[in-house]
Amino acid sequence: MTTNETAGPGPGFIKHPEHTVTLSHDGKRVRVVFNGETIAESTAAITLHEAKYPPAYYLPRGDVRAEVLNRTDHSTHCPFKGDASYWTIAVGDKSSENAVWSYERPFDEVAEIKDYVAFYPNRMDEIAVTDA
Repeated sequence: MTTNETAGPGPGFIKHPEHTVTLSHDGKRVRVVFNGETIAESTAAITLHEAKYPPAYYLPRGDVRAEVLNRTDHSTHCPFKGDASYWTIAVGDKSSENAVWSYERPFDEVAEIKDYVAFYPNRMDEIAVTDA
């Protein structure tokens, strides 16, 4: 991996070595439904477990219907993962602003989530996780 693909080491881990972020490839099928339509489905999702937060499912961008996403100017910073970019999702007459995010240049410790996106579960109709 070249240096321009990640943002380097995560500074949060130096300040808070007890903080955990783990990634796993569980082989599960993850299906995301918004406004009654499946907008993403993958058996190649990465499950991110961070501290005591619920797991977040990161899906490859190629497994997401790109036409329902519109990039926004919103961004956030996580000292453990990097800078997140956001998208608004729109299907039919329903939309949810900044409901999808991605770490396009993640820190080294979570480099695997580059080119993956995640969805806020409380803004989707459903994020179903089943055996593949």
